[in-house]
Amino acid sequence: MSTVLLVVIAVVVIAALVAAAFLARNAARTRRLRRRFGPEYDRALEAHGGRAAAERELESREERHQDLDLHELAPQERERYREQWIRVQERFVDAPEAAVEQADELVTIVMGERGYPTRGFEEKVAHLSVEHGRTLEHYRLGRDISVRAKAKQASTEELRQAMVHYRALFEDLLSVPEHERAATPATGEQTRRS
Repeated sequence: MSTVLLVVIAVVVIAALVAAAFLARNAARTRRLRRRFGPEYDRALEAHGGRAAAERELESREERHQDLDLHELAPQERERYREQWIRVQERFVDAPEAAVEQADELVTIVMGERGYPTRGFEEKVAHLSVEHGRTLEHYRLGRDISVRAKAKQASTEELRQAMVHYRALFEDLLSVPEHERAATPATGEQTRRS
């Protein structure tokens, strides 16, 4: 074989390896982002018109998210907010529109307590999507119903659904961190030790 032919074969092999590595890296990035953002990944695809633009946006959200000073709530704070949620639910019977508005406000308060920005719906959604992408659609649906309720365009059933949607994100924001779950004995273990 001539030297020129060997060089051409080597260049082709190297180009194929580089292309394979590039494709593998992109596929891994896509899998990671799909896993992290859940349904929000598909929403970004639709909104940005393509995978590359959507993934750049989602990675940008991750970078902005790293700049936040987020923290978990203490167990006492979680319990206090759960009690407030119960009062909001109880108010639903007599004043459903007001209860939905209070649910939205309580979710926003918990976001702020956790360290999330609380101004502008789109900004809130962008920051929440990084860790709460799986419940974010509930937030969107709840807010949509809440906006329609303010214009007196939501039925009582829709208001009930808004409460369910807000509750999904609310519980996700209050969830016990993994390291605390591991440190807390299960209910059955507590009973056996007592």
